[in-house]
Amino acid sequence: MADDLTLNSPELSRGEPLPLGASLSAEGINFAVFASSAERVDLCVFDATTNAELYRVLLPAHTAGVWHGFLPAPWGHAGLLYGLRVHGDYQPARGLRCNPAKLLIDPYARLLHGDIQWHASLSGFTGAETEDIPSTDDSAPYVPKAVVVGDEFDWQGDHPPATPWRNTIIYEMHVKGFTQLHPDIPEEIRGTYLGLAHPAAITYLQRLGITAVELLPVQEFVSEEFLVKKGLRNYWGYNSLAWFAPARAYASRPEQAVTEFKTVVRALHAAGIEVILDVVFNHTAEGSELGPTLSWRGLDNTAYYNLQQDNPRHYANRSGCGNTVAVHHPATQQMIVDCLRYWAREMHVDGFRFDLAPVLGRNEHHHFSKEARFFQMLKQEPELRYVKLLAEPWDIGFDGYQLGQFPAGWTEWNDSYRDTMRGFWRGNAGNRGGFAERFAGSSDLFRSAGRKPTASLNFISCHDGFSLQDLVSYNERHNEANLEHNQDGHSHNLSWNCGVEGESADPRIMQLRKQQVRNLLATLLCSQGVPMLCAGDEMGRTQMGNNNAYCQDNAINWIDWSLAQQHADLVEFIRQLIHLRKRTPGLSRDTFLKGARGPGHEHKDISWRHPAGRELDAGDWHDPEARCIGVLIGQTFLDLQGETHGHLFLLMNAGSEPIRFTLPSASVNLKWHLAFDTAVNGMLTELPLILDSYLLQPHSMVMLADGMPERRNRGRSESK
Repeated sequence: MADDLTLNSPELSRGEPLPLGASLSAEGINFAVFASSAERVDLCVFDATTNAELYRVLLPAHTAGVWHGFLPAPWGHAGLLYGLRVHGDYQPARGLRCNPAKLLIDPYARLLHGDIQWHASLSGFTGAETEDIPSTDDSAPYVPKAVVVGDEFDWQGDHPPATPWRNTIIYEMHVKGFTQLHPDIPEEIRGTYLGLAHPAAITYLQRLGITAVELLPVQEFVSEEFLVKKGLRNYWGYNSLAWFAPARAYASRPEQAVTEFKTVVRALHAAGIEVILDVVFNHTAEGSELGPTLSWRGLDNTAYYNLQQDNPRHYANRSGCGNTVAVHHPATQQMIVDCLRYWAREMHVDGFRFDLAPVLGRNEHHHFSKEARFFQMLKQEPELRYVKLLAEPWDIGFDGYQLGQFPAGWTEWNDSYRDTMRGFWRGNAGNRGGFAERFAGSSDLFRSAGRKPTASLNFISCHDGFSLQDLVSYNERHNEANLEHNQDGHSHNLSWNCGVEGESADPRIMQLRKQQVRNLLATLLCSQGVPMLCAGDEMGRTQMGNNNAYCQDNAINWIDWSLAQQHADLVEFIRQLIHLRKRTPGLSRDTFLKGARGPGHEHKDISWRHPAGRELDAGDWHDPEARCIGVLIGQTFLDLQGETHGHLFLLMNAGSEPIRFTLPSASVNLKWHLAFDTAVNGMLTELPLILDSYLLQPHSMVMLADGMPERRNRGRSESK
């Protein structure tokens, strides 16, 4: 039969214009692709072993910009490799870039076969000086092929954990980096989806208390040519090649990438952990107008990309990566919604974090609006209505910063929280007001729009920038390994090296750094909003000062699991903090904290305190030298009857001198007990009784409790 298929070309019937992509059935495969500028679209089928083109046939029907045709069985079968060629106008000055010499990846492809090879034939034109002359070199030998796959998988009764936002603890991780060096995971699956599904990985996350993992991009991506020439790779994955296809780089068997991804989702769900994908719909791997023609550009350049209105030869570059996806175009909008629906329905993904998310809300004139049609489409999709939606609320441009401006129901990465907390703990003076606002949920950003504290995704560090350990170890970036003369990455890090740049064996420096790490993570896990930890921060992971490690697929990014033993006290501190947060509803509210409602602090949700024991007044808030603050939070703990009671008193001293805090009166029949002090190694196994004051050490944070339901009144009486 194989010889017959090679020698003969099949006939395609009209098929259907929907759904788009390659739809497999027992009768064959329906192909449909949006290419409204095309005059003709060819389906090209390839041999999986030789990469040779077996035959080329016309998609016979054209409906509302969609070219479609049906390939009957046995020609149409699972595992078939294919690409597309588009005939039409090639006029770059008008934004038209059709070129049948270029094999194109179906943007709806569920799986790819083969790797991209950087070759001159990938260009749609003959050279930079002759952009108006189309290249006739066939790119097929150098382009990955789409693979037709079915949806068969035994989900074993999988159900999403559906964790409410207020109870969510996010752990941002890289699929490969998390397990690549894990000694308890079999070597053949380290750094893969199956490695993440291994009990050793999942048990660690469970014990830590994580409720959701946010995976750096797992949509199929490619390393840029300039990186390949330097011997580097795009490690983070923000260079998408096929939005529907899971990256084969993380599969132990590339041809099983879809099945292996489903396996890790099923395993994480069984452990009560949600899966959130970091998705990249703002730009593609095709880059600027000088970049390769791989898919969208050759299919329908004017529909898929934002072109400069006065010169459509060039792209509008809102992403900083050469091009910007035209999310305002109906066909592009539908493709993105179809993609999200596919990952949610077929892959059982629980949520999405949108990279450079303002691009999603821009119209044809590039203006952002929270009422944009794309946002409305998401609300109307039943299968997307309840998934978690997170925005990175900035892109580049004149109105690129949109923190607080996304629709209700979205949660936003709050870099204002990050910068404020970094600044406070490095000792920046006069920051009480900003600290209080961010700690209490950033009501200034979200309350007026009727949103909740859970609209704020709080973080201290993430994949982009210093790791938390480096934040307290370096004042300057050290990105030499990126081979850009240390000119890449941010220079404004709000970091503090605690007195020595880089690694130090000085016990005083090491202790101060540990304290600072505990201060920052304790602040994060006690703040209103949704906390996100960056993988490895809980065990002191370092990138050796590299704050832009996007191209380092090596030990700079991979987690060194020996650190979990070396810094077991820090791991345990974070674990206890997470579990304290979970059993303390007052730390994760659905509504904003309120001030005084009557005399006495027992009638308040929150009260901000001076070391003298009184509430802060207007002069205190504007004290230019202030580096300390106390916060009293009421109605904090949950009793067996489901009622909240008790208080937490949190004391923060970012200064270099000890400060004695006078304590307010505890609740009736209760006393203050020490829950943790970051200056004495974090959580305490007992809860010592504290009387009327507490001596707060430099660069430290303390939690006192007067109604904690567990281990209350078990410690010895003492006064500090």
